Amino acid sequence: MNRSLIKKPAAYLPVALSLTALALLLLHAARYGIIHEADAGPTAHLFQILMAAQLPLRSSQANGFRKPQGQTLRVLALQIGAALAALASVYWLT
Repeated sequence: MNRSLIKKPAAYLPVALSLTALALLLLHAARYGIIHEADAGPTAHLFQILMAAQLPLRSSQANGFRKPQGQTLRVLALQIGAALAALASVYWLT
Protein backbone atom coordinates (compact mmCIF):
# COMPACT_ATOMS: atom_id res chain seq x y z
CA MET A 1 0.00 0.00 0.00
CA ASN A 2 1.68 3.20 -1.19
CA ARG A 3 -0.91 5.68 0.02
CA SER A 4 0.25 9.07 1.22
CA LEU A 5 0.00 9.60 4.96
CA ILE A 6 -1.67 13.01 4.69
CA LYS A 7 -4.66 11.39 2.96
CA LYS A 8 -5.64 9.56 6.15
CA PRO A 9 -8.30 11.24 8.32
CA ALA A 10 -6.12 11.03 11.44
CA ALA A 11 -3.57 13.17 9.61
CA TYR A 12 -5.67 15.84 7.92
CA LEU A 13 -8.52 16.27 10.41
CA PRO A 14 -6.40 17.94 13.14
CA VAL A 15 -5.04 20.35 10.53
CA ALA A 16 -8.57 21.08 9.30
CA LEU A 17 -9.81 21.63 12.86
CA SER A 18 -6.94 24.04 13.61
CA LEU A 19 -7.52 25.99 10.41
CA THR A 20 -11.26 26.11 11.11
CA ALA A 21 -10.59 27.48 14.60
CA LEU A 22 -8.22 30.06 13.12
CA ALA A 23 -10.78 31.10 10.49
CA LEU A 24 -13.50 31.32 13.14
CA LEU A 25 -11.37 33.59 15.27
CA LEU A 26 -10.31 35.83 12.40
CA LEU A 27 -13.88 36.14 11.09
CA HIS A 28 -15.10 37.06 14.56
CA ALA A 29 -12.37 39.71 14.89
CA ALA A 30 -13.13 41.10 11.43
CA ARG A 31 -16.85 41.23 12.05
CA TYR A 32 -17.00 42.52 15.64
CA GLY A 33 -13.52 43.92 16.18
CA ILE A 34 -11.29 43.09 19.10
CA ILE A 35 -13.57 43.20 22.10
CA HIS A 36 -12.53 42.25 25.61
CA GLU A 37 -15.61 40.54 26.97
CA ALA A 38 -16.16 39.69 30.61
CA ASP A 39 -17.56 36.27 29.69
CA ALA A 40 -16.44 34.01 26.89
CA GLY A 41 -18.92 34.07 24.05
CA PRO A 42 -20.00 31.30 21.70
CA THR A 43 -17.03 31.92 19.42
CA ALA A 44 -14.61 31.26 22.28
CA HIS A 45 -16.45 28.08 23.21
CA LEU A 46 -16.38 26.82 19.61
CA PHE A 47 -12.67 27.61 19.43
CA GLN A 48 -12.03 25.62 22.60
CA ILE A 49 -14.07 22.66 21.35
CA LEU A 50 -12.26 22.63 18.00
CA MET A 51 -8.84 22.73 19.65
CA ALA A 52 -9.74 20.04 22.21
CA ALA A 53 -11.22 17.76 19.54
CA GLN A 54 -7.78 17.38 18.01
CA LEU A 55 -6.29 15.54 20.98
CA PRO A 56 -8.01 12.18 20.41
CA LEU A 57 -7.10 12.33 16.74
CA ARG A 58 -3.46 13.03 17.49
CA SER A 59 -3.29 10.25 20.06
CA SER A 60 -4.75 7.77 17.56
CA GLN A 61 -2.06 8.90 15.14
CA ALA A 62 0.64 7.30 17.25
CA ASN A 63 -1.09 3.92 17.08
CA GLY A 64 -2.33 4.00 13.51
CA PHE A 65 0.63 5.32 11.56
CA ARG A 66 3.12 2.65 10.64
CA LYS A 67 4.68 4.61 7.79
CA PRO A 68 8.27 5.76 7.46
CA GLN A 69 9.45 8.04 10.24
CA GLY A 70 10.11 11.07 8.01
CA GLN A 71 6.60 11.16 6.58
CA THR A 72 5.06 10.90 10.04
CA LEU A 73 7.22 13.72 11.36
CA ARG A 74 6.26 15.98 8.44
CA VAL A 75 2.55 15.41 9.10
CA LEU A 76 3.04 15.99 12.83
CA ALA A 77 4.94 19.23 12.11
CA LEU A 78 2.07 20.38 9.87
CA GLN A 79 -0.46 19.62 12.61
CA ILE A 80 1.54 21.41 15.30
CA GLY A 81 2.15 24.40 13.03
CA ALA A 82 -1.57 24.80 12.32
CA ALA A 83 -2.42 24.54 16.04
CA LEU A 84 0.26 27.08 16.95
CA ALA A 85 -1.05 29.48 14.30
CA ALA A 86 -4.53 29.31 15.84
CA LEU A 87 -3.21 29.77 19.37
CA ALA A 88 -0.88 32.60 18.34
CA SER A 89 -3.79 34.48 16.80
CA VAL A 90 -5.64 34.31 20.13
CA TYR A 91 -2.58 35.65 21.92
CA TRP A 92 -2.11 38.39 19.34
CA LEU A 93 -5.76 39.50 19.27
CA THR A 94 -6.19 39.67 23.04
